[in-house]
Amino acid sequence: MPRYLSLVQIDENNAPAEGPSPELMQRMGELIEEITKAGVMLETAGLTPTSQGARVRYEGGTISVTDGPFTETKEAVGGYAIMQCKDRAEAIEWTKRFLKVHEEFWTVTCEVREIAEG
Repeated sequence: MPRYLSLVQIDENNAPAEGPSPELMQRMGELIEEITKAGVMLETAGLTPTSQGARVRYEGGTISVTDGPFTETKEAVGGYAIMQCKDRAEAIEWTKRFLKVHEEFWTVTCEVREIAEG
């Protein structure tokens, strides 16, 4: 079965400063448990804010390192999930369910892409 990567993108400037609510975390935990029991979820995790990250760039034979935060970025990757699904449609359905556990004031985008094998 193919594997899919769901990149969770958030707007750090509009996300709640206190982070996800306890209720959101509970709903997310319940969904992750369901996805795992269904044999779909292979791995998932949230990421620290861009202020704690670095970008390493290679251009023209030179490597540069830029410390976060990355103010020019509207959306940042806030987390990811690796799922094993029968097809793209199933991966999208699980991703929709993940998005629906968020409160209405969140703006979250997930990019779903099949992982190239071989």
